[in-house]
Amino acid sequence: MSKAAFLAIARIVRPQGRRGEVAAEVMTDFPGRFCAPARFYLENPDQAPSPVMMENAWKHKGRMVLKFAGVDSIQDAERLRGRHVLIASGEKAALPENSYYWPDLVGCRVVENWPELSAEVGIVTEVEPTGGAALLHVERPNQGEVLIPLAQEICKHIDIQAKKIVIDPPRDLLALNDAIPRRRL
Repeated sequence: MSKAAFLAIARIVRPQGRRGEVAAEVMTDFPGRFCAPARFYLENPDQAPSPVMMENAWKHKGRMVLKFAGVDSIQDAERLRGRHVLIASGEKAALPENSYYWPDLVGCRVVENWPELSAEVGIVTEVEPTGGAALLHVERPNQGEVLIPLAQEICKHIDIQAKKIVIDPPRDLLALNDAIPRRRL
């Protein structure tokens, strides 16, 4: 399987304890996934992810402590530092209506829907969390990037299968970034 066939649900931060447990930063809105026993995959640098069985899991100081089969010492756990805990993308949880996995939005064409005509705005390159409505980073051909709030009032129709987002932006939203001077590094 390619790396695109997996989704990261946690990042191993450090060893935790003496028996091979690791502290992990949770990267999913579904922490119930960490019910043992469970099969996951561990990211491997420059290789395909490898399957691993999780024997136990519990919350500790805002993180999850995970115990994987075959990881039985501090040294074994240290080798996992920085790696991601993955699931197969086909195992992702179903989302409620009008909710989306952000990686699925990357690569979508953004189209401004006028009454009888559609205008291509650009392609989503990134989704940025803000604490409120996330921002879509949309690369416009020959015009640079524009930021569009991922809000139902603006993003009227999202079709993940067709990789298309239809927007009805407030007046001058698309020109807003043109007024911001760009710093040259």
